Amino acid sequence: ELEQALAKRRSERSFTGQALTLEQISQLLWACQGITEKAHPLRTAPSAGALYPLELYVVKEDGPYHYRPQRHELVRTLPDDLRPRLCQAASAESAVAEAAIDIVIAAIYRRTGVKYGQRATRYIHFEAGHAAQNLLLQAVALGLGAVVIGAFSDEEEQRVLSLPRDHEPLYIIPVGYPNENH
Repeated sequence: ELEQALAKRRSERSFTGQALTLEQISQLLWACQGITEKAHPLRTAPSAGALYPLELYVVKEDGPYHYRPQRHELVRTLPDDLRPRLCQAASAESAVAEAAIDIVIAAIYRRTGVKYGQRATRYIHFEAGHAAQNLLLQAVALGLGAVVIGAFSDEEEQRVLSLPRDHEPLYIIPVGYPNENH
C-alpha cells in the first residue's frame, strides 16, 4: 500500500549488484513517466500544460537506453557500460557505479518554455520531483532501493551519455537490490 511504501522509503546507497528484470525496469519507468490514458496521453506525474518536458535514460551494464513513453519501449543509445564514467561525473558517488541501473531524468526546457515563459523552469522542476518520487515509491514497492543524486557535472553527464544538447540532466537515480550487510 502507499502508506507502507512511504514509511519504508529510504535513500539506499549500497547495492548487491544483482541485475533487475526487464519487468522491474519497465514498472519503474512507467511509474516515473508512463502513459495512464491512451485517448489523452496523460502520464503518471503531473505536467504543466501536459507538455511533458522530461526525458528518461536507463544506464545498464549493457549500455544506456532512452525511454519512449508513447510506446513504452527502451531504445539503446550506446553499446558500453557507462556507469563507471557516470559515477565520475557524479563526484565519484559509488552508488552510481554499484547500482543495477541508473535512471537519469533530463529536461527539454523549451517544451514548457514556449507556453509558460520564465515560469517554465519552476514547473519543470516540480514535474521532475513528482516523477522522481513516483520512481522512489515504486522501487520500494518492488523491494528495491534507490537514492537521488543531484551532485554531478551537467556537462560531463551529457558528454558521457551523449545526450542531445537540449536534454539537460536533473537527476541520477541509482536503483538496485539494497545491500543489507551495509
